[in-house]
Amino acid sequence: MLVPAGVAAAILFWVGAVAAQPAVDLELVLAVDGSGSVNSTMFALELDGHAAAFRDPMVVEAIRAGRRGRIAVTLVLWSDPTTLEVLVPWTMIADTGSSEAFAAAIDTTPRRDRAGSTAIGAALLHAAALFPVADPAPRRVIDVVGNGYNNAGILPEIARDRVVGEDITINGLVILDDVPWLGTYFAERVIGGSGAFVQSVDDWSGFVQAIADKLRREIADTAGRVTGAIHRPPG
Repeated sequence: MLVPAGVAAAILFWVGAVAAQPAVDLELVLAVDGSGSVNSTMFALELDGHAAAFRDPMVVEAIRAGRRGRIAVTLVLWSDPTTLEVLVPWTMIADTGSSEAFAAAIDTTPRRDRAGSTAIGAALLHAAALFPVADPAPRRVIDVVGNGYNNAGILPEIARDRVVGEDITINGLVILDDVPWLGTYFAERVIGGSGAFVQSVDDWSGFVQAIADKLRREIADTAGRVTGAIHRPPG
């Protein structure tokens, strides 16, 4: 599979920077849905939700509570089998200032209509390629946001097994506005690895709070407090 140009650039950026950066507790790829089922309003909510989460003092507190007190995060957009666009490159977050800087970078991302198929499996493989091979963090996580099922490219369960085989955990956050059984679909075919979980919300109105809740949970898991692949329904 060809690696999208944005992925290759992000790999070079992070590999070049990692030698000069302190070790982190967690490397986290935040992968937001940019397929045709997500209009400009929904896409803006995806971005605004992530920006708001990194302005949440409880998220910063969770980061600082880790053994090393810092994580590395990148935000990417996925859609069809050949698309993975790096929206915000790898950033180390260790305090309120660096968390705010990451949120501000999300704020500058253009909000626009998107198009394309829903290639979750390809997104997982592209996202996994973003992690540095040398000196990996104790935990590496891909966090996939989506409101639809795979309809193009490699099957997500095949991609999941490859990614999990590289000791990478896949979590999910699904919006059930169009596909009410999507949480079960993600639980069975998408998520995997140590402590994997999928969280679902009934519609986009609950998305912003769900992002903050999910991030706190993922970051806290740097201490290994969550085990087993589970599906957390709305409510």
